[in-house]
Amino acid sequence: MPSPAFQSADPLLAARALAKTYRTEAGEVQALRGVDLDIRKGEMLVLLGPSGSGKSTLLNILGGLDHATGGQAIFQGRDLVRASDRELTRYRRQSVGFVFQFFNLAASLTARENVDLITDIAENPMAAAEALALVGLQDRLDHFPAQLSGGEQQRVAVARAIAKRPEILFCDEPTGSLDSESGVRVLQAIFDLTAQVGTTTMIVTHNAVVADMADRVVRFSDGAVSELSENPHKLAPDQLRW
Repeated sequence: MPSPAFQSADPLLAARALAKTYRTEAGEVQALRGVDLDIRKGEMLVLLGPSGSGKSTLLNILGGLDHATGGQAIFQGRDLVRASDRELTRYRRQSVGFVFQFFNLAASLTARENVDLITDIAENPMAAAEALALVGLQDRLDHFPAQLSGGEQQRVAVARAIAKRPEILFCDEPTGSLDSESGVRVLQAIFDLTAQVGTTTMIVTHNAVVADMADRVVRFSDGAVSELSENPHKLAPDQLRW
């Protein structure tokens, strides 16, 4: 069961009637339709939904990468929807970590140097070598991305995201380009690091198996939450198979 620490606490991040409309030549497209969602401090939340359901749009708005066209996204009393670009930049730099489906590593930099890109601008980062050791890459510090497997590259991306000790970690299809074995290792790294650092984690995925490791599961459809449930029987990442 989810821990009492976040069952009774106020949400760390709350979406209220959150909406996003895109204007195209064919007309308006509603990517988000009045989303209400609380993200509790210290939890692991998995958001499930098919491609095109709006789940990545929600993550990008909550992560300060995109702008909503209506509603609120409240983080520690501040509404991100009405924040300036400078305020969103500060929010991303100080409070948020990102892991994407594609690793977004700089090909000309080593694993250590890719992590250093983030730690150089963070206020209280862990050392790059420490972060990489926590994801089992202590022997790959000076390897370039081309010298690493896909799973190892994604673990570098996880180390880079968590090295600045973010309050919230947003993961968008973090295992989408990996096989099951590599994907499980990446999920284990996310699980271990967020537990150690105390980060709140939101994983967006179409892979229903990943929901088995969550504290809560949000099912997303047509730009809105269709179901929200607690997970009474969490599995460890190494118990997952797909």
